Amino acid sequence: MDSLTQIVLGAAVGEAVLGKKVGNKAMLYGAIAGTIPDLDVLTRYFVDTVTATEWHRGFSHSIFFSVLFAPIFGWLIWKINPKSKATLKDWSWLMFWGLFTHPILDTFTTWGTQLFWPFKTRLAFQNIFVIDPLYTLPFLVFLVLSMRQKRTSPKRSKYNHWGLFVSITYLLITLLLKGVAYKQLADGLTAQGIIYEEMDIRPAPFSTLLWTANVDTKDAYLIGNYSFFDSQPITFSSYPKNHELLGGLATNDKVVRLIDITEGWFTVSRQNEKLLFNDLRFGLLSLKPDETKFAFTYEIENTENGLKVTESPKTPSDAEGLLKSLWIRILGN
Repeated sequence: MDSLTQIVLGAAVGEAVLGKKVGNKAMLYGAIAGTIPDLDVLTRYFVDTVTATEWHRGFSHSIFFSVLFAPIFGWLIWKINPKSKATLKDWSWLMFWGLFTHPILDTFTTWGTQLFWPFKTRLAFQNIFVIDPLYTLPFLVFLVLSMRQKRTSPKRSKYNHWGLFVSITYLLITLLLKGVAYKQLADGLTAQGIIYEEMDIRPAPFSTLLWTANVDTKDAYLIGNYSFFDSQPITFSSYPKNHELLGGLATNDKVVRLIDITEGWFTVSRQNEKLLFNDLRFGLLSLKPDETKFAFTYEIENTENGLKVTESPKTPSDAEGLLKSLWIRILGN
C-alpha cells in the first residue's frame, strides 16, 4: 500500500499495543515501524533494475525480518526513552506488530509480498489497489479522533479499535466484490465463446467498483474491464504475446528473472533496436479501448557490456490520461 496508508496502520497498531502506557509515542513509533519495510525501494540506487524489482517487497516484507529486527528497533527506542513506563519487551512487541502488519496489508494488493522469504512464494490476493481512499480516509479519521483524546480516556481506545475494525471490514468486503466481479467476467467470456486457460483479475486504480481481467488464451492475452454499473456486455481487447521475439534472449538470466517476476503474464513488442517487455499484472496506462502502453514496461537492449534492462519512464500526462478514462469507465459501459 502507499506510504500514508502504512503510516496510519502502523500508528493504529502502535496505539493498540502500547497507547495506554506511552500515549502518542506509541502512534509515532508505530508509524515509523509501518514505514520501515518500504525502505527497500532505496535499493534501486545500488543495484540493476531487475534485481531491485526482485528485492521489492522481499526480505524487508517477510516474517523473518519482523522477528529479527523488532527487538533491535525495540532496544533503540528503549534507549531513547529511558524514563518511559514501557519496557524493552513492550517496545519490541510494538515494533514487531508495526513491522509485521505492513506486509500483511500488502498481501491484499496486486504486487503482493514475499511474506515467507527466503522462499520465493509471493502472496497477492489482488483485492485492493495500492492507493484506495475508501480504505485509508475512514481509518485516518478514527486515528485522528483517537490521537486527540487523553491517554487514559476510554474514547481513545474506542476510536482506535473502530478504525481497525472498519479497515478490516473493508478488506473483507473487497474480497466479496472480487468474487462477484470474477463471475461476471467469466460469464462474459463464456457468453462470447472465448476459450481460455487462465484468468487473473484485480481492482482498477483507486476503486473496487471497477475490475480488470487478464485472460490467457493460446496466442494472446485478452484484457477486459467490468464495472458494477455496467449495462452492456463486457468487451475484451487482444494483445499478442509475441514471446517468440525474445529469441535466444529467452534463456538470458535477466530475462528469465523478469519472466519469473511477472509469473508468466507478459507480452513482448519491438521498438527500434529495443525489445519492450510488458508486465501485464498492473494493466495499461489508460482504460481506452485502443491503449497499447502498459503501466510497467522494461526496455531490453543489447550493449557492449551485456544485456541492459531499464524500466520505461512514466510522465504526469500518463497519470492524467488514466484518471480521465478511469472515472468514465467506472460509471459503466
